[in-house]
Amino acid sequence: MDTPTPESLAETLAAAAEGDQVAWRVIVDAYAPRVFGLIRAQCGDPELAEEIVQSAFCTVAQKISGYKEFGRFDAWVFRIAMNRLRDEMRRRKRQATPMEEASLVGLGGGETAAESSLEPVELQALDAALAELSEADRQIIDLRHVGGMSFRQISEFLEEPVGTLLARHHRALKKLKEALQPDPKISRKGGV
Repeated sequence: MDTPTPESLAETLAAAAEGDQVAWRVIVDAYAPRVFGLIRAQCGDPELAEEIVQSAFCTVAQKISGYKEFGRFDAWVFRIAMNRLRDEMRRRKRQATPMEEASLVGLGGGETAAESSLEPVELQALDAALAELSEADRQIIDLRHVGGMSFRQISEFLEEPVGTLLARHHRALKKLKEALQPDPKISRKGGV
């Protein structure tokens, strides 16, 4: 389902706050797959991600009547979900695990570019490259490419300037590219 337009979002949120189940379904259908993809990418556990998404949307349902739309709904929902994940990780007294190969498939509910164009060995290489990134680099990649957030939305979510985020994103992509490049020493020695 497409995300409601900025013009229709405030109206949809108001209707959902009044108890309109159709409006609520529009919100859940539009945002839950992206939230699930982000949380799944962060924790690597689809069952935990589903639990976190359900918990986050319960909180959204409880607080939606007090929410005022200023173009920040995406960031608000993502913040609630990430806070739930952090709380759960603290409760379990462990950190989020890196993404598994299986978690790259079907993120966000539909077929991803990675799923449609990468072979299993390429997915493993991508997984290994992602695991090498720092937590901050991984977060910007996940928010942008898994969560589908714009840089403006990420800026609001992380409370950092857009320029800083663009630079971090560029550096993270460069690190991924370098990690995915074949080692030239191996290529020369093997005669490939």
